[in-house]
Amino acid sequence: MLPGACPDALEQAAALLRSGAQVAVPTETVYGLAADAAQPEAVAGIFRAKGRPSDHPLIVHLAHADQMARWAREIPTTAWQLAQACWPGPLTLLLKRAEQVSPVVTGGLDTIGLRVPAHPLMLALLERLDTGLAAPSANPYQALSPTSAEQVEAGLGGRIAAILDGGPCPVGLESTIVDLTGPVPTIVRAGPLGRETLETILGQPVATPREHTVVVPGNVAAHYRPGTPLWMAPTDALEQHLARLASRTLARGALITWSDALAAPAGLGQLRRLPADPAGYGQALYATLFELDRLGLETLWLEQPPQSEPWWPVQDRLRRATMRLE
Repeated sequence: MLPGACPDALEQAAALLRSGAQVAVPTETVYGLAADAAQPEAVAGIFRAKGRPSDHPLIVHLAHADQMARWAREIPTTAWQLAQACWPGPLTLLLKRAEQVSPVVTGGLDTIGLRVPAHPLMLALLERLDTGLAAPSANPYQALSPTSAEQVEAGLGGRIAAILDGGPCPVGLESTIVDLTGPVPTIVRAGPLGRETLETILGQPVATPREHTVVVPGNVAAHYRPGTPLWMAPTDALEQHLARLASRTLARGALITWSDALAAPAGLGQLRRLPADPAGYGQALYATLFELDRLGLETLWLEQPPQSEPWWPVQDRLRRATMRLE
């Protein structure tokens, strides 16, 4: 563990990355498992450490928007508009891959995801390296994304060279990904920056298809899952389900709510109430699931949050992380 407050931590992390090692790094969204994107063998080590399929593309993190031209070709005006307005920040731009970029980084695709993160330690590290860092979430494949260094250690400890501890992630959900390779900007992964924000910046419509064929990180059907079975249902249906359960079952489970409408049943093992606003809920979600997952419970029950557009990023993660109570 490299404490971010330690003066030597950044240089130690930079030296490891230059040598081709993999280092977990903080961003404002979640912790990433980084390697020098210009070293294909170093990038391949990310896939080995995570157990991630090699055809799943990685996002490359940059220090400045003007570095986009090193990694992408035929960059549209919309990319520069969004970069100027949103970077550093939780927005990934999907562009056409530059010819010199290794297909190991892009999962063999002709597209590449780029972003400038808004975390001071990560930006300082990128400045020292003067290269892009390929960095998916720093967790075993399909497991919960980590929002603290301790969560990274629990999942990848012993598999990677180091963890740069930058404290808890302030956003807590993965970045929005917008595809700029077609005629219409299209959100292909919901995230902290929503459609209305992007449309205001661009002055044109942004598509938000519920289903698409674009291959981007985090879009597999089962993802972001705790080890404990996690069931989700609307408020009324969940209340009825819990009322039918035996006391022993309730005692070995936890309820995660967001509203005041759902009362905890007598004998419930654990109760966690998340914020009732989408940003606060998203920031707390992974940390709450991680905490409960370590308690040795048999079941987690989650009250389905609202389905309005501001909640789409949360709904997207929960759709992949949960099983549905019928």
